[in-house]
Amino acid sequence: MSDGESGILRGGIATGVGSWPGADAREAAATVVGELGDLPHLVELPGRGVGADMIGRVSALLVDMRFDSTTRGYRLAARPGGVARRARDLLRTDLDALEEAWETAGLAGSGHAVKLQVTGPLTLAAEVELPGGHRILTDSGALRDLSESLAEGLVNHVAEVGKRLGAEVLVQLDEPLLTSVLKGTLRAVSMLNEVRAKPEPEALHILDTVIAAQAGPVLVHSCAESPALGFLAKSAAAAVGFDVATIGTADLDRVGELLDGGKHLVLGLVPTSAPAKPITWREVAEPGVRLIDRLGFRRRLLAEQVLVAPACGLSGAPLAWARQALSLAAETARAYSEEPESLSFE
Repeated sequence: MSDGESGILRGGIATGVGSWPGADAREAAATVVGELGDLPHLVELPGRGVGADMIGRVSALLVDMRFDSTTRGYRLAARPGGVARRARDLLRTDLDALEEAWETAGLAGSGHAVKLQVTGPLTLAAEVELPGGHRILTDSGALRDLSESLAEGLVNHVAEVGKRLGAEVLVQLDEPLLTSVLKGTLRAVSMLNEVRAKPEPEALHILDTVIAAQAGPVLVHSCAESPALGFLAKSAAAAVGFDVATIGTADLDRVGELLDGGKHLVLGLVPTSAPAKPITWREVAEPGVRLIDRLGFRRRLLAEQVLVAPACGLSGAPLAWARQALSLAAETARAYSEEPESLSFE
């Protein structure tokens, strides 16, 4: 059975990127399940502080590895501490809220699709420090251990969510620092050290270690100003997500390679902050349609290989706009699915 046939990953639908404003897990879960009927996601609420942000949250998933907080962020810890406990408690709260919303929507046991997000191994290694203070990324052995721990922990997480909801699970790896990792533009802890560019073969092996461990399809998402599309085209990811506004002329061939290679695209089309004047789904849909037209693909691909999402996470948005953003994404995806050939923007 292909990913498309299984219903986990298919075109012409909308989803969210991950983060959400506020701290109310039940309200967030109910909204996301209600607005994103085809592919809702387990919401992240970083506004709750340590252990709820995209880096700290991973401490709840890793196997035999834990984080402690520092003045700069997070550091590997010798034993489980407050960060890991808090991250696990918050994740449990979020899962309980999603399960409640799932049951209320009549989806329990239906095999419906749900998406989980977790920080990818390269961004995680770029953000978390070793006990000595340097980034994990600078130590190949520690980087390998981290990727293997994340891969195993994510398998366990997917299994738990799938069992609790009776759902099929799409995994999203968030890699906002991927381009910086590959280019070597990360700042070192001190002037005497440097964070060298990670060779592409090594980086690809680390990313694919986590992807290959998963039973279902994996989406890799990046909000970077210049997403590493050429690199991601070589990865084992089934789908690649990015903010359409970051794509320049030089990236067009890479987008074409992704589509030609059979990967799905999750196009970030909806602004993460409320625009100065109200916008319609047509305005949201136009950049995606023009991208496909410019690449010379038939528009039917919008219904077959393209998903619609906000440009990035919505944690910094007003709640009213976050809700509207999901609604606009759903309307745009519906138009892509039902009438892509007839869409006109003249």
